[in-house]
Amino acid sequence: MVSNFVEELQWRGMLHDIMPGTEEHLQEGMHSAYVGIDPTADSLHIGHLVGVMMLRHFQRAGHRPIALVGGATGMIGDPSGKSAERNLLDETTLRHNQEALKSQLARFLDFDSNADNAAILVNNYDWMKSFSFLDFIRDVGKHITVNYMMAKDSVRKRLSEESNEGMSFTEFSYQLVQGYDFLHLYRSHQCTLQMGGSDQWGNITTGTELIRRIDGGKGFALTCPLITKADGTKFGKTESGNVWLDAGRTSPYKFYQYWMNTSDADAEKYIKIFTLLGRDEIETLVAEHSQAPHQRALQRRLAREITTMVHSREDLERAELASEILFGKATAEALKALDQATFMEVFEGVPQARLSREDLADGLDMIAALSARTGFLKSNGEARRELGQNAISVNKNKVDEAYRITADDLISDRFVLLQRGKKNYFVLMVD
Repeated sequence: MVSNFVEELQWRGMLHDIMPGTEEHLQEGMHSAYVGIDPTADSLHIGHLVGVMMLRHFQRAGHRPIALVGGATGMIGDPSGKSAERNLLDETTLRHNQEALKSQLARFLDFDSNADNAAILVNNYDWMKSFSFLDFIRDVGKHITVNYMMAKDSVRKRLSEESNEGMSFTEFSYQLVQGYDFLHLYRSHQCTLQMGGSDQWGNITTGTELIRRIDGGKGFALTCPLITKADGTKFGKTESGNVWLDAGRTSPYKFYQYWMNTSDADAEKYIKIFTLLGRDEIETLVAEHSQAPHQRALQRRLAREITTMVHSREDLERAELASEILFGKATAEALKALDQATFMEVFEGVPQARLSREDLADGLDMIAALSARTGFLKSNGEARRELGQNAISVNKNKVDEAYRITADDLISDRFVLLQRGKKNYFVLMVD
């Protein structure tokens, strides 16, 4: 029994274009659909998540999702929204990336069960690598006219750019290769639907044309909107680049913070797209948030759901703990529990001073720690005054002028956190 997949996408704001008859086709019974994923890195980033979530909803609706790693197309480069061609991949790198992507996709899709709609991972390099150029232009190319290919928005946009040096034949042929993927999956896996971002509509419909012209069959197309941010900046990007799903590239703490820092308008949109929460629960959350926006209920729930889905419950708890430390709510014990990498991320940009272990051998007095040796406070007098007013903490514990910092105070055997008041931090780094 299948549920209405198209209806699910509509209320979540995940439907942009749909070929007539697609919804009715999917309601007939279980069908297969695929989304293509670029394998040029060994990790997905959050820009991939819309397509991945479409596949997840497709599987939850009772259908079979197919994730296609574009090994062959990744070697060509897609002109859609791109101003330059991609670097070519060698097969060793391609296979490594494919395995890494499958392990991430397995957090969203069920590949391993015995269910009829268990997910499948395929790589178009497997069927394209032995396809000779002459065979391709004879068996595929002759069915699509140049006029048809030139009419695609992605091609016309590239050719009309003033600064553009033109489009290579390699790039121009991309839509034929992607179109053939759809035909191949239609034949080998009875796949009748291709999904992707709205910029892929032209490439997807080329596939439906090949299915019609070569096999006399019927393929369908469905796209989601390209995700944008309310302030006009690019979704999924930070100052340091992409927000990756791989914890080694983007830590769970930074991943969590990305979603916590979204605007109210974006959080209301993203919680529908990037979580599995139902409509009633989301509507309740939106109403709750509107009553007390400062409590950031939407952002907090969004960050919790997606961090757990991509990483784990334990990673979420550590990320929340680290966030509480930064905003002054956590205990000294929680601070001590931070590992070096997370500590450095939490206090990134906080002023620092370097000391040697010898400096702590006999205990570093607080005046030196606050002023003479570090410059945290402007003068020894200011240091004495703040200490006298009970305004100074070492590792979240209030101290007075008699306190001395020793190796026992080190967090992760490396750091000491000084604090004046609630928001003024300073880090001692001990080498």
